[in-house]
Amino acid sequence: MGKGFQRTIEDFTCGHCGAHVVGDGYTNHCPKCLWSKHVDVNPGDRAAQCGGLMKPIAVEGSSPHYSLVQRCELCGHTKRNAADPSDDTAVLLAIAAK
Repeated sequence: MGKGFQRTIEDFTCGHCGAHVVGDGYTNHCPKCLWSKHVDVNPGDRAAQCGGLMKPIAVEGSSPHYSLVQRCELCGHTKRNAADPSDDTAVLLAIAAK
């Protein structure tokens, strides 16, 4: 069984929209388009072999505790991440409206 959360501080360029994202160790998706990359088995471990892009497909929860649901475009893995205050509200609302 793998470890739980591991804080990994790293900046990245979004594989979907190309935005430069400054990571804080809790950053798990692009705040501009809300896409991420399938790199973790457990948060922060970078143990996933897939590496596919994770498409935002739904928003769950209620204010102020929203979760972003993402599905990997390569392997179909689905995960939930907490929405962040820095996330683009218009994009979050557009996903929620689908």
